[in-house]
Amino acid sequence: MLDRKPKALSGGQRQRVAMGRAIVRKPQVFCMDEPLSNLDAKLRVSTRTQIAALQRRLGVTTVYVTHDQVEAMTMGDRVAVMKGGVLQQVDTPLALYDRPANLFVAGFIGSPAMNLLSGATAGDGAAVVDGFELPIDRSAAAASSGAVTLGIRPESWRVAAPHESGYAVRVAVVEELGADAFLYATPAGVDATERPGEVVPQVVARLEGRQQLHPGQEVRLVADPRAVHVFDSVSGERLALAG
Repeated sequence: MLDRKPKALSGGQRQRVAMGRAIVRKPQVFCMDEPLSNLDAKLRVSTRTQIAALQRRLGVTTVYVTHDQVEAMTMGDRVAVMKGGVLQQVDTPLALYDRPANLFVAGFIGSPAMNLLSGATAGDGAAVVDGFELPIDRSAAAASSGAVTLGIRPESWRVAAPHESGYAVRVAVVEELGADAFLYATPAGVDATERPGEVVPQVVARLEGRQQLHPGQEVRLVADPRAVHVFDSVSGERLALAG
C-alpha cells in the first residue's frame, strides 16, 4: 500500500495500514478501539486471528475495545464488561460465560444470547415460569425477593421425551445448520395478539440437527437444572446456579 494515496484505499485497508503503522513503532501498550469494524465478515475473522497471534508473539499488553462479544471472547485473556461507564464484571472469557455476575452480563455474553425467563419462587427450591415448575438452588430461592429471572443457555435445552413434562413453546423458526439447529420459539401460553405493543418473549434452543420441527408446532423443552442460572429480578444480581 506504500505507493497508494489514503483516498485510494478502502476503509478496511486504511484500518489495517493504521494498525501496521502503530505496530512498527514498538510501543509498550497497544490501545485498539474497534479496529475490525470496517472489515467484511470473512476478513474480520482472518484479521482477528492474525491480531491474536501477533499479540502473543510480540508479548505487548493490548487493551482492546469492542462491542463484538465474539472478539472479546476469542481474543481476550481477561474481559471487562461495562454498561453506561460502570464496570459490571472482570474475568476470563469462560468465567464470564459460565458465571455472569448479573443480568446485563448474562444477556450480553453468548451468541445466541442466554434465554432470560421471568418467574417466581414457589415452595422450597423451585421456580415457576409460565406455569412450568423448574427446580432451582434452595439457597438462591431463599435469597431472592420472590421474583426471579432464570437464565438458560441455548445449548442447555433439549426436546422433552414423550413421557416428560417440560416448558411448552410454539416453534417460530428453525435454522438448520447441518450438525445442529437453532430453534426460535415463543412460550405456548403467550398470545401475541393479546399483547399489542408488547415484546413477546422468545426462547432460543440449540438442538441436534434434522429434528423435523415445523413453524406452529408445539414442543416441550427441558433444561438441565445444573445449568440454570438464577438472578434476582429486582437487583439483577446473580444468586446461584441450580443444583
